[in-house]
Amino acid sequence: MHQPLTPSEIVSELDRYIIGQHEAKRMVAIALRNRWRRQQVPEHLRDEIAPKNIIMIGPTGVGKTEIARRLARLAQSPFLKIEASKFTEVGYVGRDVESMVRDLTELGVSMVRNEEIESVKKKAEELAEEKLLDVLLPPKRKQETKEIEVTDSGAFNAARNEADQADSTRQKLRKLLRKGALDDRYVELDVPDRSFPTIEIFAGTGMEDMDFNLREMLGSMLPQRTKRRKVKIPEAREILVQQESQRLIDMDKVIKLAVERVEHSGIIFLDEIDKIAGRESGRGPDVSREGVQRDLLPIVEGSTVTTKYGMVRTDHILFIASGAFHIAKPADLIPELQGRFPIRVELKSLSKEDFIRILKEPANALIAQYESLLATEDVHLVFHEDAIEEIAELAYQVNSRTENIGARRLHTIMEKLLSEISFNAPDLKGQTIPITREYVQQILQEIIKDEDLSRYIL
Repeated sequence: MHQPLTPSEIVSELDRYIIGQHEAKRMVAIALRNRWRRQQVPEHLRDEIAPKNIIMIGPTGVGKTEIARRLARLAQSPFLKIEASKFTEVGYVGRDVESMVRDLTELGVSMVRNEEIESVKKKAEELAEEKLLDVLLPPKRKQETKEIEVTDSGAFNAARNEADQADSTRQKLRKLLRKGALDDRYVELDVPDRSFPTIEIFAGTGMEDMDFNLREMLGSMLPQRTKRRKVKIPEAREILVQQESQRLIDMDKVIKLAVERVEHSGIIFLDEIDKIAGRESGRGPDVSREGVQRDLLPIVEGSTVTTKYGMVRTDHILFIASGAFHIAKPADLIPELQGRFPIRVELKSLSKEDFIRILKEPANALIAQYESLLATEDVHLVFHEDAIEEIAELAYQVNSRTENIGARRLHTIMEKLLSEISFNAPDLKGQTIPITREYVQQILQEIIKDEDLSRYIL
């Protein structure tokens, strides 16, 4: 983290995007702050302080994933979301649990690389401009002027005048280039040829990493090939900026920083962890589920995973697990795994008032999204307050009567409500369309009344 936030600041930031769930926000804020605190303690204690992993318990659509994702953005941490139930599939047994650490490391490298590219962007743009000018006005080969200077001063002066004239032309071209006056011109560039013969090396589930790594290894062993491309000046500038950026950054430094960031700031969000917990029954947990828990245990406890960027320790990666826990409960997890998730927090189901707030308040509020989408067609939606209340009431009713999918119900209702306007938007250019309670009832009431129909449509 560049500038550590206090727990109250973290909660305030999360409040901008997520409605309610104050207790969950407080607990993740403490967990994030503890990471910064750990870096401040004496070194001999630092490795002894384990991360305070979290289990978030609550139905779908109440904000569990969004809290974790926004937390990672605040901390500028590599973040990976993965369904724990994936590891119960055929082919994902045992060692493949480590793939999530490899994926997280890949994300970390990409994140640090992008930061480094951004830091050298200005220099890369300057170098790219010089390269582009070289393409537009190829520099003449350097002449042996020393001999000319001694034997023929007239020839030397002529050569110098020619060089001055070329420099003047270059400066004129530079001005035109910066103004965009040359944007329609084409130039030829040598670009890396990324085409690689398609060979199906492995074709089994869980073998994708090996397949990809082998292709990458073979690609690095073959000589780098280039191809000639004819492109317009703006695209040429982009290509050259990318090439110069890659030359300016030190990939060894990037990998070192990325691995450190993953080890000390990485966050893995294990969704649907209840699906690998034992069901309530006399015979105890299902064997395959317990097997997955035992495979996860060393990663969560702290182990070293081999990645293509080197060894990555998982001791201080923060794990946030979540699940509805309708049938299983956290106590059905194996005791060792339970002990690694000391923080338990329950997220509440959403009320009608929560739905009203979700529609209106967050920075990315649903109503603001639809207003912006249709504004691109010069159609202006105006949502009346009573219409917003009606939408929230209908979402709450459908969630109560059918499957409770939380705030996601608002998406299905809004799509149905605005489908006619969205379809006809190109023909409604310049119009202002009020969304009233009567309009909402007219479009949705029949569907709401028919429970079977609402199951399918909403």
